[in-house]
Amino acid sequence: MKTDVLSLICDPETHDALEIKTENDGRGRPREFLVNPKTGRRYFIRKGIPVFLLESEISGSNRKYQTMYDRMARFYDFSTWLYSRWKGMSVEARLCEYLDELEVAAGSLVLEISVGTGRNLRVLPRGAEFFGLDISWGMLKQCRRNGAKWKLDVSLFMGTAERLPFKDEAFDVVFHFGGINFFNDKAAAVREMIRVAKPGTKFVIGDENEALAKKYEKLPVTGGFYGHRSTAISAPVDLLPPGMQDVRVKDIAGGDLYCLTFRKPS
Repeated sequence: MKTDVLSLICDPETHDALEIKTENDGRGRPREFLVNPKTGRRYFIRKGIPVFLLESEISGSNRKYQTMYDRMARFYDFSTWLYSRWKGMSVEARLCEYLDELEVAAGSLVLEISVGTGRNLRVLPRGAEFFGLDISWGMLKQCRRNGAKWKLDVSLFMGTAERLPFKDEAFDVVFHFGGINFFNDKAAAVREMIRVAKPGTKFVIGDENEALAKKYEKLPVTGGFYGHRSTAISAPVDLLPPGMQDVRVKDIAGGDLYCLTFRKPS
């Protein structure tokens, strides 16, 4: 883990600053971990990726979709390309329908929640500094492979959107696309995204809409994930705290996805 990243991260439970330590793993090999000096809590670093995921968080929808994305990580980009071709669009054109909403400048600190394979970051301006968090280890590994292939430097973290391991107002750009429909606690995830963004930040949050979910629930592979929903899918406008500005919702990708944009007050 790069040492300058330490200035941006914190204990997701207490928001205390963390220190990096090294110890012997019992086999004569050094092992890095992050520690909260006030509480003694440790977060281990797995193959260069800090793990902030608690076992208690891997339940309900989080466990269900973590398992799904772990299994499909290596094939995810191909399936996205195939679907885009079927819809008559390039992958880049489909992504830019929402990525163009972001305000990324040279030197921006950009955080993507549910970074997946990193395909979104590939489209953004290279002058920015990229950070990605995901609940799926499979996706994080694929993102690292893609980053090496695309010569894209991304600092990666394993954790949940509901409990982010980042300091208040750390990032210039924060966005999420794909996944929030089935988070355990969508309201907590939205609050956390807003907390870690600087004043004036423009957000993009999106996912499949109800129309696409109805199609998915009829298919043999996706039906088990999209069927039996307790409520219809909609953009989480009602979960935004008071005072958010320029709130807009639109359907994109031929009506398959919703895209919610808004701005944190300056």
